[in-house]
This record gives sequence, structure tokens and C-alpha cells, in this order.
Amino acid sequence: MYTLYYSPGTASMVVHLALLEIGAEYRLELVDFAKDAQHSAEYLQLNPGGKVPVLLVDGRALHESGALLTVLAERHPEARLIPQAGTPERDAWLQWMVFLSNTLMSTYRYWFYPHELGADEHPPAIRTALQHNIENVWDRLEAHLLAHGPYMLGAEFSGVDLLLTMLMRWSRNMPRPATEWPALKRLADLVRARPSWKRLYELEGLTEWR
Repeated sequence: MYTLYYSPGTASMVVHLALLEIGAEYRLELVDFAKDAQHSAEYLQLNPGGKVPVLLVDGRALHESGALLTVLAERHPEARLIPQAGTPERDAWLQWMVFLSNTLMSTYRYWFYPHELGADEHPPAIRTALQHNIENVWDRLEAHLLAHGPYMLGAEFSGVDLLLTMLMRWSRNMPRPATEWPALKRLADLVRARPSWKRLYELEGLTEWR
């Protein structure tokens, strides 16, 4: 059985979705951000970075959402969240996973946590630059999906679509949310129609951006 340390709607969301997709037994442990539980001594023993998610795998505490998605996909190939090794599809899957993690998630970090750039709130120029960087990612993904969609790997759904849809959800209150790009909205609608998405909303008590 897996144990997922999570906070609703955060980066743990994609790992929770993967657990639901593969149908494995798991247990949820809420990390209460309102109580700053992610920085408690107990939690820091699991993840010294003080972030969610953490996934216990065979008693080992692992973190980084993209890595955890990959671990689960590889441990449960029957769920078809990741293409077979040695195929062009697998190469593309890894490419997009790293791209989304390195390019989009890291930029979001600065968008949502301005203190990490040394300010209580972003100066207008910084905020505009971060927004521009995020929207450039949507432009690139939109072009890819228009040429190769509806999913990131073409006709077949995979785990990278879960990660992308979570990241699209994070844009819902931005000046221009990702769903304003038609092909991205189409992918999001397909993922939001999946049983795993609906069940996660029930379990985590989420309501917005259904």
C-alpha cells in the first residue's frame, strides 16, 4: 500500500490522480498548510524541502511530483500511464514531463510565491514577465496539440496529460487562463471527464474548475 502526503489542489494532485488511475491501494495523509504542517519537524524528516507531495513506496519517502508520477507509471504498466521503454512515444513522454516540470512548474513557483524573489508582492514588471513566460508555454503546447493532439502523445491518453491538466488548473485565476487556448481546453475537458478526476474532487473536497 502507498501513502500519499498531500494538500488539496497542490502538486500532490497529479500523484493522487495517478493512484486513482492505477487502482492501487493507498492511504492519504493531509498536510495542513493552514497549520504550517509542511514545515513541522516530523514532516521535514520525510521531505527536507518542506513541500508536498511525499509518497511512501515500500517504506521509502520519495518526493517531486513528476518523479512520483513516473515511479507509479513504471510500477503499474497495466494502467498505461507511460509508453513502453524504447519506443518513440516513451521518449516524447519523458521530454514533455521534464519540460512541464522544469519550465512551467518552476515559473509557477515564482508566480505564487513572490517572497522567493525577495518581495511581498511582485513589482508590475516582474509580474508581467512571469505571466508572459507562462503564456509562452501555453502557446507552444497549443501548437503541439493542434498538430498532434488531442492528447500530448496524440490519440492516446497518458500520465503526462494528468500533469498538464493540473498545471492548467493552476492558471484558472490568472489574467488569461490556459483554457482560453482551444486545444488546451479540449485536452482539459477530456481529462476532467475521467473518473479519476471526478473521484479526486470528491476525496479532496475541491469545487472550482471542474
